[in-house]
Amino acid sequence: MADRLRGLRAWARRQRPAGIRARVTATAVAVVGIASILAAFAMVAFVGSSLTAQAADQATVRAQQIADDGVKDGGTIVVADPEEQFVQVLRGPAVVASSANVVGLPALAVPGPDGAVRVRVPTVAGPFIAASAVTVGADGPRTVVVGLNIDDIDDARHVVALALLVGVPLLLVVVGLVTWWMVGRTLRPVEDMREEVERISSTELDRRVPTPSRDDEVGRLARTMNRMLDRLERGQERQRRFISDASHELRSPVATIRQHAEVAVEHPDTTNLEELASVVLAEDARLQGLADDLLLLARLDEHVPLARFDEVDLDDVVLAEAVRLRSTTSLAVDTRGVSTARILGRRTDVERIVRNLTDNALRHARARIWLAVGTSDGHVALTVEDDGPGIASADRERVLERFVRLDGARGRATGGSGLGLSIVREVALAHGGVVVLGRSPQGGLRAEVRFPAP
Repeated sequence: MADRLRGLRAWARRQRPAGIRARVTATAVAVVGIASILAAFAMVAFVGSSLTAQAADQATVRAQQIADDGVKDGGTIVVADPEEQFVQVLRGPAVVASSANVVGLPALAVPGPDGAVRVRVPTVAGPFIAASAVTVGADGPRTVVVGLNIDDIDDARHVVALALLVGVPLLLVVVGLVTWWMVGRTLRPVEDMREEVERISSTELDRRVPTPSRDDEVGRLARTMNRMLDRLERGQERQRRFISDASHELRSPVATIRQHAEVAVEHPDTTNLEELASVVLAEDARLQGLADDLLLLARLDEHVPLARFDEVDLDDVVLAEAVRLRSTTSLAVDTRGVSTARILGRRTDVERIVRNLTDNALRHARARIWLAVGTSDGHVALTVEDDGPGIASADRERVLERFVRLDGARGRATGGSGLGLSIVREVALAHGGVVVLGRSPQGGLRAEVRFPAP
């Protein structure tokens, strides 16, 4: 017995929970059922009270008619149908006149002035509703009591109750079927989307879920899922391109080191150790710089929170970079546009932005580089300009992507790694800033990074 119970519990756990269609249908049936039952009780009570009130009014009218016609003690009052009506005339508690069907019976009812009472007549089957009227004679007031049979009222209530007893279950069946059909029809696009999503894999991100034509919650869900799939496809494409370009960039210095090492092994007598060491160190520095760039981008992609921001004197960072440039290049470096400004950030990251922008300008400038720092409209702007060939407006957004070099070169002298400007954009975004590329008045590229003012 215990094994059977454990087996039943295990089977119950394995069963799938009721779906939305079943839950909505059950809820609709339950709500309509409860409302219908309450309405049925209210309807039966209303029919009974309404018909009973009508019968009481009729009895009161008949009693008033008899009182107005006058009554005599000891007389017999004629009624149309002894099974449906009785009459008693009372003087105090004593019966002084009555209809033939209640002769000899004591007072059956003494209704109040504004009401009627239910009574049962021993000589006549069925309940009655009795009402009274008072008439005044020379020898004192008399009360005329008229009773009407209310068997028909009880029969009407039973008929209504029976009709509701049959109709309510039929109504619940209809409600359940209609709700089941409507919910199934409404959720069919959701099931189609689920089946399509089930078939989508990492190699088939070009697939899209079917979109219903109607503009409701399901249609908006389908369009949202397709936009999500668009983002995933673009992200996967960027990831593939990133891995491909990173592999190419890493392969180049490794191949250079290996080539020089193989030549040194094959021809040790003619190998210049100083030259070999210089090449290896240069390529190693290139590898290290590329690895640092990739790690920084990976950290920014994962939205890892940066360390606590401090106030950084942006003008000091720019002027220090200008000193480095003047010592390493013959190009003129103009810093007359640098004014005092502070931002919130990490100094090493801000130095990285300035260094990447100046390296890019240095790579393309012909004779001069302009550096500027200023504050306006609630933000601090860092500007680096050169007098080189510049970038066409159609390519300015594209050069901010990773491993993009407009000349297509892969050499260090012409294009770098293609990560400099993309790092500038990502680090600026992490500091709440934006990067805007435009055309310099000197003809070259104007790169502006706008930071929020502290």
